[in-house]
Amino acid sequence: HPSFIEPYQGAATGVGGIIRDIFTMGARPIALLNSLRFGALDDPATRRLVDGVVAGIAGYGNSIGIPTVGGEIAFEPSYAGNPLVNVFCLGVAKADQLAKGLASGKGNPVYYVGAKTGRDGIHGATMASAEFDGYSADKRPAVQVGDPFMEKLLLEACLEVMQTGALVGIQDMGAAGLTCSTSEMAARGDVGIEIDVSRVPQREAGMTPYEIMLSESQERMLLIARRGREAEVEQVFEKWDLHAVRIGEVTGDGRLRVRDRGVVVAEIPNRQLADGAPLYDRPTERPAYLTEVQQLDVTALPAPADLSQTWLDLLGAPVIASKRWVYRQYDHMVRTNTLVLPGLGAGVVRIKGTSRALTFSVDGNGRYCYLDPGEGGRLAVAEAARNVACAGAVPIGATNCLNFGNPERPEIMWQFTHAVDGIAEACRALEIPITGGNVSLYNETDGQAIYPTPVLGVVGLLEDATRVLTRMFPADSLEIVLLGEAAGELGGSEYLKVAHGLVRGRPAAVDLDRERALQRLLVDAARDGLLRSAHDCAEGGFAVTLAECSVESGGVGARVELPPPAGPDDRFALVRALFGEAPSRVVVSALPEERDRLLARARAFSVPASVIGHTGGERLTISVAGAVVAAIGLDEAEQAWDNGLTRHFETAVA
Repeated sequence: HPSFIEPYQGAATGVGGIIRDIFTMGARPIALLNSLRFGALDDPATRRLVDGVVAGIAGYGNSIGIPTVGGEIAFEPSYAGNPLVNVFCLGVAKADQLAKGLASGKGNPVYYVGAKTGRDGIHGATMASAEFDGYSADKRPAVQVGDPFMEKLLLEACLEVMQTGALVGIQDMGAAGLTCSTSEMAARGDVGIEIDVSRVPQREAGMTPYEIMLSESQERMLLIARRGREAEVEQVFEKWDLHAVRIGEVTGDGRLRVRDRGVVVAEIPNRQLADGAPLYDRPTERPAYLTEVQQLDVTALPAPADLSQTWLDLLGAPVIASKRWVYRQYDHMVRTNTLVLPGLGAGVVRIKGTSRALTFSVDGNGRYCYLDPGEGGRLAVAEAARNVACAGAVPIGATNCLNFGNPERPEIMWQFTHAVDGIAEACRALEIPITGGNVSLYNETDGQAIYPTPVLGVVGLLEDATRVLTRMFPADSLEIVLLGEAAGELGGSEYLKVAHGLVRGRPAAVDLDRERALQRLLVDAARDGLLRSAHDCAEGGFAVTLAECSVESGGVGARVELPPPAGPDDRFALVRALFGEAPSRVVVSALPEERDRLLARARAFSVPASVIGHTGGERLTISVAGAVVAAIGLDEAEQAWDNGLTRHFETAVA
């Protein structure tokens, strides 16, 4: 929402807010990812939005000194009026030193720390929960303005003050500002809080108590200190050139009491404000559009005349093409912990002082969810976890951002409930706990909703950082092995969108038992050194996956032979084999001497595995039943893939 109105600041404050969520718990932020959605590239407004959002993410993350190590970006017409900026932050903390966002101890002082309060961001949370219309540009004052240098000071000061033991609780002032932070902290501790807004540092004259309580000015924290240890807290913040201002104290009556120069201007029970709101039980109704869009008869479509050209076209598609134009603007090496560069697979950062590393991936496919919300939710979890496993790591936790339209419409609520059910089912099956997340609703402009877009972030643990895998083929003369079934489906595929301009059919269903077995095989084989690379088959199918493994390698080609396509013997059999999409498929490479061990390991995990070719040469060649069906040179593949996003931007601007 905010980035549609003010792209740079909307994105920057998204980064700042999620970073504060991490260090507020006593964790040091070590990496950032993002998941971005924009309208079609032939829309002139898209370039302006993309430029602003990417610059905002880079400006904040680079300035505060946290590497942005990867992410994803997609373009669909449904996001034209509501671009999505989902930011993921990973932090590291000691389990016995976590800070909590609660208030306790009658008489303990309440401190305000950080930037002064202004009128920016007032009603920001309300704006983020409303549909847009043609007058939405007038809502710019509701977008907050971030200061990454102030946040850097806050980060270091807060982590230092937590080490003193003088804090009871701490929380950042996010949505609804002081109103939310005071009531939530008090409700969690089953106490009351009394503050005087006249003591709140203000950067604008004449602010009313209403404005002060609802301001969403950035880089502000609320702290509960231990009575008698105020000096310790104040000294730490003075050291970092920040002022800790006492604005109130904890009470024992369970009420939030707001004064202005001593006069009570608001009073309400904390629990009613924080936890006592009624739960919605909104009606649901299966969307009428599903009956039509889930129907797909590919035999009615013209078959591609040249599979090699189709291969190149897909490599240049915005969803698939290199995102170097985006991530070259990010500082991904600051703090020197990044082990895998953006674009080579899941993000990987080492944990200093140990042999371990953390891996992470954010994934979502709004097109899949539009066609089948439940399956789309399951697929998002499976792909994010699979990407982590492809790096050799065990998935250990997940978070999510659920982006949907107006839940007051029964068909949108139906999408939401089915997607959440799908996510829950997949997390249970893959044994990945959801640790938190957020929900972004009312993503509509003039009644047009975005595709339902759940984005999953999965974190994995790699016990031996030297065993990390990337997706690129590292050398010639390696065996190429396909793990999983060779079959793919065209429903909801990138091929269908690029070649025919269609979003139809149903995405291939994920078998969660097979998915779990595949991921465990990947982790096991990587740990024992049986793999040299691993890359999951996603958008664009097998052919695109193969090309991505080669173009990132700096000149390692590949020659593979696929089995004759199963299923209908029609004009699209080869299209399904090359460009069809299905979960639970990974292309790996291995040394020839490790091939038999790898195949035996796959059998032990009941995962189909077949040796399909080898690396080497200057071309990418795919054969079926002994006949070459598609072949492209590495140079033309690299050109299509490297220039795809830039070329589309230039076309959009021209």
